[in-house]
Amino acid sequence: MMNPRTVQKIAFFSLFLSTLLIVVPVGMIVVIIVQKGLPAITWQFLTDVPRQGMRAGGIFPAIVGTLYLVLGAVAFALPIGLLAAIYLSEYARDNVMNRIVKLAIVNLAGVPSVVYGLFGLAMFVVWCRFGASILSGALTLGIMILPIIITASREALEAVPQTFREVSLSLGASKWQTIRHIVLPNAIPGIITGTILGIGRAAGETAPILFTVAAFYLPRLPKSIFDQAMALPYHLYVISTQVPNVDEKVRYGTAFVLLAMVLTVNLVAIVIRYKFRKQKKW
Repeated sequence: MMNPRTVQKIAFFSLFLSTLLIVVPVGMIVVIIVQKGLPAITWQFLTDVPRQGMRAGGIFPAIVGTLYLVLGAVAFALPIGLLAAIYLSEYARDNVMNRIVKLAIVNLAGVPSVVYGLFGLAMFVVWCRFGASILSGALTLGIMILPIIITASREALEAVPQTFREVSLSLGASKWQTIRHIVLPNAIPGIITGTILGIGRAAGETAPILFTVAAFYLPRLPKSIFDQAMALPYHLYVISTQVPNVDEKVRYGTAFVLLAMVLTVNLVAIVIRYKFRKQKKW
């Protein structure tokens, strides 16, 4: 029988090795993107429109289009996802049907993004007649991140101790007052975590916007939600595969901007989550 200290050392080494296998590749990707993309970052690159068939100029329309799509997706998915999570966690009975619904929501989070793109094309572009537009793209991305937000929000609500609800109800508060004033404030950090994950996925997807909104070359800003728009993920794909003789630093510069946008939004959300966590009493 092995010595407990030896077992502990083996377990520690295995966990440390597993962590390195995750952290090192991610770190290398970030370092390569920053190293090769940073030289391309200039004021003109960030604020100018594409020129000469996207071989020159900047990526400002793609930045604006990405922000519109992400904000639209979150504005659509967060309220619906939160309300669905509240119903599943606080109101729905624990029966076979609700278990199937919860399992289906979890499974939907793993559906390939191209499937959501085809659904958005059939539903919003064709059936709803929104056409290829920011509205179609934002709704498609919103549906794609909806399972993530529902799952994270439901787990955050269920993590709030049941005694909090019992004390509130015993003092005469209604069920909705208990949810609104007791459960939700304590579940906000977990809800924000789900929103962060949703933003990260929505900002980096190419397939859904390819079918519903993305324009190959559109050197102007959209004027309404029914206009097409450029987006950083699709723009990066185009200049990397479809446009010849594009300077390498332009491709990596675009990837750097996309990465910086996602990290910035995540950082802001993490700071907000941290402030709410400090207010917790448990």
